[in-house]
Amino acid sequence: MKYLQGTGQSLESAYTYKGANGTCQDSKYNKFVNVSIINTVTPLSADQLIAAIAQGPTSVTVEADRWAFQLYNGGVLNAQDCGTNLDHAITGIGYGTEGGQQYYIVRNSWGDRWGEEGYIRIATESGSSKGICGIQQQSVWPNIK
Repeated sequence: MKYLQGTGQSLESAYTYKGANGTCQDSKYNKFVNVSIINTVTPLSADQLIAAIAQGPTSVTVEADRWAFQLYNGGVLNAQDCGTNLDHAITGIGYGTEGGQQYYIVRNSWGDRWGEEGYIRIATESGSSKGICGIQQQSVWPNIK
């Protein structure tokens, strides 16, 4: 987010994500997205994280080095063995409910062959909780200018 405050970013529709190694070509494109303020989500609160995601895409952090996350292939992830030692930043883009279980919709950066076409649904945990895979610990969302 601090990088975007200083440099801006082109739209994905102009410079699409390819999910492959290579040299960044972002400097060739106009910068349409600039961050003016970085807002911090109150930690350990599903309600606050949902409120942030309702404002727009929200940077969330999770522990992604455990099998529960790495081998995810669908459904609502609700596994305590996912861990809470944060090591991966991804983007919360929505939320929903399935079978009475509320969840976050999160876009991962591992390509569309992982998870649900590149997305994962992670269960929310009410009360003061680190959340599944630690998702409720450290999140921010930008104000865009």
